[in-house]
Amino acid sequence: MELMNHMSLPVYESLIEKGHAKLAEMYRKCYASTWETTLEQSDGTVFLITGDIPAMWLRDSSAQVYHYLKHADSIPEIKEAISGLLRRQFQYICLDPYANAFNREANGQHYRDDHTSWTPAQKPWIWENKYEIDSLCYPVRLAYRFWKKTGDSGIFDAGFVQAAQTILKVFETEQHHAERSAYFYERTQCPPTDTLPCGGKGTPVAYTGMTWSGFRPSDDACRYGYLVPSNFFAACELGHLCEIAEGPLADAALASHARMLKEQIENGLRQHAIVRHPKFGEVYAYEVDGFGNFILMDDANVPSLLSLPYLGCLSADDPVYLNTRKMLLSPENPYYYEGTALKGIGSPHTPKPFVWPISLCIQGLTSNDPDEVRSLVHTLQDTDAGTFQMHEGIHADDPNTYSRPWFAWANSIFSEFIEYALKWL
Repeated sequence: MELMNHMSLPVYESLIEKGHAKLAEMYRKCYASTWETTLEQSDGTVFLITGDIPAMWLRDSSAQVYHYLKHADSIPEIKEAISGLLRRQFQYICLDPYANAFNREANGQHYRDDHTSWTPAQKPWIWENKYEIDSLCYPVRLAYRFWKKTGDSGIFDAGFVQAAQTILKVFETEQHHAERSAYFYERTQCPPTDTLPCGGKGTPVAYTGMTWSGFRPSDDACRYGYLVPSNFFAACELGHLCEIAEGPLADAALASHARMLKEQIENGLRQHAIVRHPKFGEVYAYEVDGFGNFILMDDANVPSLLSLPYLGCLSADDPVYLNTRKMLLSPENPYYYEGTALKGIGSPHTPKPFVWPISLCIQGLTSNDPDEVRSLVHTLQDTDAGTFQMHEGIHADDPNTYSRPWFAWANSIFSEFIEYALKWL
């Protein structure tokens, strides 16, 4: 607790000085959440649960520590924890790059029985085997930012190189999902969003240059196989991987491979991801299949279309992004809800009309409008149900009705948002 108090103190004190006593306490509690409730260090690595689920997601674990990165060059405990998490993530990717969540050890725990492409050797380690592009992007993002902040390239060891080569192989394979991929996923006696159709292979797609994903960051099945925000994220992190390969790794072949995939995915996005909306003009679709089919929506989970500037995938003043943003923050997005207590983007992963604090934080982190930022801060402050923490989803008419009271990712990104918003409070 002493370390967390030290790290959060400047923002906490500034909030107190500005007269935001409750917000200051929320910030301090959310800031410490990951460190104090989800992190376990052992054998030089770190295992990080999501909160109320005893498994480690590659996506969530990366996002949960992102707000600590700014201290990685000055506080040894933070540097050690993040590097330990990265080593654990690289190990998991090499074990099975198609899995999204893993166990602390090979204990055979899992969400429920699946018919998937697991092998007997892999299965005891795997909590869930839903293939999601972003699961392979988040560790690269974290490793790149860690290197840039600390100047320490020691994390780019043999384990990293093996993981990077594995990521490139999977992305390339999934550019030709039907022809080359052995991955499939079937779950019985479940909602349609929890399994893939067509024998677990997903609906057909045409080659576009983009890479296929079975599931969204929500862990819900994709309707169409080319998930646009995740392909943007993949292209961005392939660029970072290329920089790492050309720099500390001095691996020309790895750099060339990453650059080639980046260019192919970006070309696919240019040709297939932009569609014309009758009201908003050119916008980014959420998913496409290469045959001309697409869906217009957004999901609260990151990567989302709304989050693309936050992730560094494009500029916040990109004209198509601005059109898309207007569409997403309107009833044209089927998962945008307005109620008496709050309004914002939710997810098909939770019931209607639940708004996600993660999406409200992302809306704020991608805005330069002081009024919009302040309004979002006040909304988050007023809808915590007296818990001083964030939740997964909140009923738009009743803040006391929420899902997942212990959700560390939401707490972490709330802390990040408050630090961003502080200059306008």
